[in-house]
Amino acid sequence: MKLKTIFFSAAFLLVASIANAFTIRYSNNDSQNYTMEVRSNGSTQKIDFSSSTTGSSSVQTSASEVEIKTSCGWVKVKDGAKISIKNGCIKIE
Repeated sequence: MKLKTIFFSAAFLLVASIANAFTIRYSNNDSQNYTMEVRSNGSTQKIDFSSSTTGSSSVQTSASEVEIKTSCGWVKVKDGAKISIKNGCIKIE
């Protein structure tokens, strides 16, 4: 019985952490990979965007909006947003 409770508690924590992933759909039109700084809830993380691809990247946060530092300055992006990257700058579509 105790083992079952521990198992369900661990499963719940795993699901809760997955639910807190902030996902950004992107289209990187540049031929280089980018690693950009992300600010949310007072902390910073890194996010990767692969070169010449369309895909998704995520960071662990409970925020509904984050700020991403690009070569053109800080850009606010909402969870689930689709962005395009051109010359290292982000444009929200």
